[in-house]
Amino acid sequence: MSFRAGQVLTDVEIGPVAHGGHFIARHDGMVIFVRGALTGERVDVRLTEVNRRFSRGVVTAVRTPSPDRIEPACPIADECGGCDFQHIAPAASRALKAQVVNEQVGHAISARFDGPLEEVTPAPFGWRTRMRYHVDADGRLGLSGHRSHQVVPLPPEGCRLAVPQIAHPEVPEVHSGQLLALVAVDEVVVADAEDAIGTVTERVGDREFQVGVDGFWQAHRGAPQALVSAVMDGLVPVTGEVAADLYCGVGLFAAFLADAGCRVLGIEGERAAVELARENVPGGQFLAGDVGVLVDRLPAHLDLVVLDPPRAGAGIDVLAAVMARQPRAIAYVACDPAALARDLKAAAAAGYHLDSLRGFDLFPMTHHIECVAILKPS
Repeated sequence: MSFRAGQVLTDVEIGPVAHGGHFIARHDGMVIFVRGALTGERVDVRLTEVNRRFSRGVVTAVRTPSPDRIEPACPIADECGGCDFQHIAPAASRALKAQVVNEQVGHAISARFDGPLEEVTPAPFGWRTRMRYHVDADGRLGLSGHRSHQVVPLPPEGCRLAVPQIAHPEVPEVHSGQLLALVAVDEVVVADAEDAIGTVTERVGDREFQVGVDGFWQAHRGAPQALVSAVMDGLVPVTGEVAADLYCGVGLFAAFLADAGCRVLGIEGERAAVELARENVPGGQFLAGDVGVLVDRLPAHLDLVVLDPPRAGAGIDVLAAVMARQPRAIAYVACDPAALARDLKAAAAAGYHLDSLRGFDLFPMTHHIECVAILKPS
């Protein structure tokens, strides 16, 4: 049977969840990645992309619903590219994401992640402290559509994921077409994305951090504390140890390692973030540049390492350089379970085993997952 984009397939049985927020279906020999579905359902699917090896589609009608299906709270959930799991009960969503982590890690190193995926409050709505909106010529706010450049207008009640102050902010004069909105400790910033300059103060426990208005900081209000606690619990730093914080940003993990008495060296590719890290962690040393290049400038021996790479992961070369320094423990903070699994496999081949793995639901109502893996020498 030949397939084409726009075609509607009826009574399709939905199989397991796949990494990336889709569910797998097989229909007349074709593998289809379906958005808006749930395992065990029978649905009608409109094909949005047709390729030689697989197709993509979206649910147009649910014939046999899953008991975990709920009515999305947001009227644009089906169109917006943000909330691909808003049709799933929160507890079921966490179970599915734990299943994804287990599958990815299990294929790579034959380990099991039995969960649970840990909920971090606030959840499942009102958690996002940083938003980037599109602004049309009439000053109306919108968000990017799923896998498209289409802008979906924001509903009157605003984005349900955002903290209330920036769920539907007042729009200043915008010439770039994008609006940056964020809530920090004691201020709200709403500005043209091209004019978003300066810093804001963020707080984790008793620690304050200066963060660039347009720089990286975890979007979930509770994420920095949850990740710091997981990293510190896993590493158990001791006064006098030498630690490296790679992809260190503005020095989040470096600060707590320094407070624990460690001598800390951080490396980060964003020069502005490094300047702020030096301010946030006066006792640390920080280098600005590509981690893959500067990793060779680390001390010959390290006791502890934190890796918090971008979505693509750290990669085998960085891992090899880190493990050559024989740290007694490595904390790997990962936002993509597939990249994490690949790097865990490389670490295992170099003599470091997975000691513990925790998963955090820092992006409720979406398929995204944050993990903290602790690696130790075999």
